[in-house]
Amino acid sequence: MLAVANQKGGVGKTTTTVNLGAALAELDYRVLVIDLDPQGNATTGLGIDARNFELSMYDVIMRDAPLEDAVEPTSLRNLFVAPATIDLAGVEIELVPAFSRELKLKRAVDSVVDDFDFVLIDCPPSLGLITVNGLAAASEVLVPIQCEYYALEGLGQLLRNVHLVSSNLNSALKVTTIVLTMYDARTRLAIDVATDVREHFPEQVCRNVIPRTVRLSEAPSFGQPITVFDPTSRGAIAYRELAKEVSNGATKRSR
Repeated sequence: MLAVANQKGGVGKTTTTVNLGAALAELDYRVLVIDLDPQGNATTGLGIDARNFELSMYDVIMRDAPLEDAVEPTSLRNLFVAPATIDLAGVEIELVPAFSRELKLKRAVDSVVDDFDFVLIDCPPSLGLITVNGLAAASEVLVPIQCEYYALEGLGQLLRNVHLVSSNLNSALKVTTIVLTMYDARTRLAIDVATDVREHFPEQVCRNVIPRTVRLSEAPSFGQPITVFDPTSRGAIAYRELAKEVSNGATKRSR
């Protein structure tokens, strides 16, 4: 179970969650994407219309609705999404007085985790209670880092928060995977940033980088992952290679 987190916005969190999820599903893994971002971009990016589902992650976290009742199939075989709506924006405040508020998601996910090979949690770009719930429920953290100025800005804060969550709520939690996104090999800056991040985190940084491409940014408006929207594009190939690296030949659950 991977929490995809970085409190810096615009680094490719949702793009990575959606497209890595789709590429893993293509490898015949059963994948659940949990959308924890009130903007719901992972939900719409997977072609799920807010008018077409009854229960969202808001109901799961705030009303204790069973997570399995909120799970929606996508148009891709093996790929499912637990959708988000704008209602989630209120959760930060509504959760404050809640009992055991940091573990609401973990309890919900525990009931379905055995049904999937991979669970990807798309966290919002903040370090509030929703993200803490995502980190408390996950076993690993995947951090997308964009190959641009200030790439490492805020990463120290995220690592401190991961340490806090692992110390107090989830001792198994580790940052295991860092994905370099928006990589433009033509620029000196991108090469320098990639080198810098690899020096800081030699064990965690994935070999495969995600290029900056127009097709990747167009795909969400069509409600499709890049592997469906433009299967032969550089972005689709990059996420397929990333999926192989992340899954590392993991065994599939018997169906």
